[in-house]
Amino acid sequence: MVTNVEAMIRDIKKYALENKIPIIQDEGIDFLTTFLIQKQIKNVLEIGTAIGYSAIMMALASPNLKITTIERDETRYLEAVKNIKKFQLEDRITLIFHDALEVNIEGEFDLIFIDAAKGQNIHFFEKYEKNLSKSGYIITDNMNFHGLVEKEENEIPSRNLRALVRKIKEYREFLENNQNYQVEFLNIGDGLAVARKE
Repeated sequence: MVTNVEAMIRDIKKYALENKIPIIQDEGIDFLTTFLIQKQIKNVLEIGTAIGYSAIMMALASPNLKITTIERDETRYLEAVKNIKKFQLEDRITLIFHDALEVNIEGEFDLIFIDAAKGQNIHFFEKYEKNLSKSGYIITDNMNFHGLVEKEENEIPSRNLRALVRKIKEYREFLENNQNYQVEFLNIGDGLAVARKE
């Protein structure tokens, strides 16, 4: 029997598909929600709300979790507001309508989840690591970028895509060379990077 919650989740995924809005893959969200519970994460800062799917899934998985999430696209932000209301999670998910590179967030978070403009990952990381609690985690989605990161440049059809893939590779190098973090790259969903503050 399909519960109301399951049906509502299916609706969000359907909307994302129909409107070409990228949301985290099933394997990725399964990993993330399990991770939250195992590491007893209390609060999350999410860069890139989109329509609220990952924030909702995290909140449903862990009943005491508080999430602050930032989205700069107005249409997506308004859809996220609507979705979070449907699940009655307004008291646990704080939505901020702003460009993540221009807003200042106070407070400390056990986990920062980066899932926004891929070309800006280094900037997001550098801007928000000050908000990371001692021995907190920064998890980034789309490290494989639909398998394109593994391809040679000449195999990638468009110039824009090539530039984006280059940025993701630069971010990977940035993480590998960052002495303050222990980093693991996981072939889960669309590829995840898990950086733990030393």
